Amino acid sequence: MAAGGRRRRPLRYQSLAALVEDSQWPFLFLVSDFSYGAEDYDGEGNEEQKGPPEGSETMPYIDESPTMSPQLSARSQGSGDRISPIPPEGLAPGVEAGKGLEMRKLVLSGFLASEEIYINQLEALLLPMKPLKATATTSQPVLTIQQIETIFYKIQDIYEIHKEFYDNLCPKVQQWDSQVTMGHLFQKLASQLGVYKAFVDNYKVALETAEKCSQSNNQFQKISEELKVKGPKDSKDSHTSVTMEALLYKPIDRVTRSTLVLHDLLKHTPADHPDYPLLQDALRISQNFLSSINEDIDPRRTAVTTPKGETRQLVKDGFLVEVSESSRKLRHVFLFTDVLLCAKLKKTSAGKHQQYDCKWYIPLADLVFPSPEESEASPQVHPFPDHELEDMKMKISALKSEIQKEKANKGQGRAIERLKKKMFENEFLLLLNSPTIPFRIHNRNGKSYLFLLSSDYERSEWREAIQKLQKKDLQAFVLSSVELQVLTGSCFKLRTVHNIPVTSNKDDDESPGLYGFLHVIVHSAKGFKQSANLYCTLEVDSFGYFVSKAKTRVFRDTTEPKWDEEFEIELEGSQSLRILCYEKCYDKTKVNKDNNEIVDKIMGKGQIQLDPQTVETKNWHADTIEMNGIKVEFSMKFTSRDMSLKRTPSKKQTGVFGVKISVVTKRERSKVPYIVRQCVEEVEKRGIEEVGIYRISGVATDIQALKAVFDASECEASRRSSPAQPCPHPILSPALSDPAAKENCMMHLLRSLPDPNLITFLFLLEHLKRVAEKEPINKMSLHNLATVFGPTLLRPSEMESKVQLTSAADIWSHDVMAQVQVLLYYLQHPPISFSELKRNTLYFSTDV
Repeated sequence: MAAGGRRRRPLRYQSLAALVEDSQWPFLFLVSDFSYGAEDYDGEGNEEQKGPPEGSETMPYIDESPTMSPQLSARSQGSGDRISPIPPEGLAPGVEAGKGLEMRKLVLSGFLASEEIYINQLEALLLPMKPLKATATTSQPVLTIQQIETIFYKIQDIYEIHKEFYDNLCPKVQQWDSQVTMGHLFQKLASQLGVYKAFVDNYKVALETAEKCSQSNNQFQKISEELKVKGPKDSKDSHTSVTMEALLYKPIDRVTRSTLVLHDLLKHTPADHPDYPLLQDALRISQNFLSSINEDIDPRRTAVTTPKGETRQLVKDGFLVEVSESSRKLRHVFLFTDVLLCAKLKKTSAGKHQQYDCKWYIPLADLVFPSPEESEASPQVHPFPDHELEDMKMKISALKSEIQKEKANKGQGRAIERLKKKMFENEFLLLLNSPTIPFRIHNRNGKSYLFLLSSDYERSEWREAIQKLQKKDLQAFVLSSVELQVLTGSCFKLRTVHNIPVTSNKDDDESPGLYGFLHVIVHSAKGFKQSANLYCTLEVDSFGYFVSKAKTRVFRDTTEPKWDEEFEIELEGSQSLRILCYEKCYDKTKVNKDNNEIVDKIMGKGQIQLDPQTVETKNWHADTIEMNGIKVEFSMKFTSRDMSLKRTPSKKQTGVFGVKISVVTKRERSKVPYIVRQCVEEVEKRGIEEVGIYRISGVATDIQALKAVFDASECEASRRSSPAQPCPHPILSPALSDPAAKENCMMHLLRSLPDPNLITFLFLLEHLKRVAEKEPINKMSLHNLATVFGPTLLRPSEMESKVQLTSAADIWSHDVMAQVQVLLYYLQHPPISFSELKRNTLYFSTDV
């Protein structure tokens, strides 16, 4: 029995609901002198009949736990007087004033003790900041000044506010006088909540920065994993070890707890006490502040507890493609601290609200990654045909252009929404069918599951996040239907990825990304602890997912690889560049027969945003990506699509680049330029079976060296006294913009070309058809080849593109679609004879 012989009555659900609804507080209930957390709620609208042990003495607001969701201590503080718990209804102001003032002192004593702990936590957080700043200006900084200011943003200000508050409140509580006023202290504290707003706005960025810095810097990782917090003055423990992540959460939790204190202080302060109006004003300010930021606070605070009684936090979530029953399904996958949950996002019967339906879950204690041998026995994944993916991209681009036209012409909202719906459907299909990289997971007690990802980067992120959590002491468990319902229900609020990653879900004011070519030089890398065979791959985002675009050569047996290789990467609305560093595996026993499975070990990975202001310059922009202690140095610059097609004329009179085809063939006395014939012969001799021939970016530095050789060579070229023409031309100019043109128009277009251009074009057509014959081996269909060569062989005149099109996105969507369709028409056409074309010139209409 509690002191005074009264048994604690259960709390009423109605009062809890009213309290939350009225104040809009997070899921933490405090009534009278006992705190109820989320773990006391069974998820079905009923209260568990829980309370403190009979005979215990309670003291609210004592935060002794370093966890993210603090539990209130039942240990008595302050004067040590045994206070009888009061009924849940509490004391109305002015009623039983003596007992109310006693409770007032108790509330203040408990809050003062927790304020001391909070100040100690802020001190622990600030302790590494000064030495980190000191090293930031040295030759070997742990963090940059910007990173330090981001992680510790406003912590110093918050500390000073609470230190002043504590120093002023402490003597008033210790030298207790029931008539003493202290409401002005709470009023001042509430008036300074603007600092907390700034902290909350920066909170997510601070956590992300701290996490990235921990991954790239071992020294900072050690600092952030074990910060020492001083214990209270009367505590036996002098220090407690707490992570930086947990401490960064404390200010967010503190705002809520301070508001709860004001609520209880008002309950136990007589209406005629001088503090009453001051506390009322402070509570009003605090509640308005909480209402304004409640949705911005990290939602992980509301996570339910694990079977071990610890707080279950959401670590990572995202949309993944699952292969289920031989078909692809889009799933939203949630990684919690102890469980992986796969859910389907669905609409309710009303159609307006969304909720999640759990498809399956695996406790992390039971989750394993299959070995290459086990993966080998798994069903093989058949990639979606490339030409169908390209068709989807073209439809998306066409719809995007139509939407822009409608907006420019101020079209009706219904028409725009209809187009957006079509675009979403095509983007959804592309997102569903484009991934090919398998990510397999297995429940040691049951079934295996297969996801498909578009990038090895994502697969590595998911694998690393799971393995990091599995290092902890995890226990296997089975969730009851109610527990599973509660956990799945929490996903909607906890999720960090809200929308399916397609461009139609983006706001109109978001950046459309870059269209054109990104030139990247991968210079070197440092930070490897032992020699290895190392190479890098480059990825950029395109149509909502990432695609691998280039790969350096393998630098063997080194800790400091120096590649110095340049690549030209096509961008299609891209906003990010990723670099992955691998250790090459030459052990044939580890080779996985799954063609899509990468067995090479990822040593590090990093990503940067492609800021147009940074990359859209004539000069190279040098940068460094830090990844797990490894630093990769690279340079980049961006070239728009139209500029990339402009070839700089050769400075040599015998040069072939940037020179009209007619000039080169006349000089060489040949029908097809020597360089074209030589390249075609080399490809057909030893490259026609290479997977992705013509699609994978070549090393630009090697290409430049070959160009220099061709430019300098006099083989099969006779000298001319006249200088090279300054303006290069495509083989077909201008491109036909109507892909539905009839045969006579298409043939007339060819006949209108100068003979050297026509002969060279027909020569290339036959070569590309021979490449496509090897499609089962090289994976290059006619459609793929048309996509690659279309923008090079056909393009509009410069004047036309300047007059008709206004943006890079429009240029891509209008021109490339037409270019690919025109070239594809010729590639699919039966063999075209030069002599037959010329013979039939007079029999066809000249109207195009």
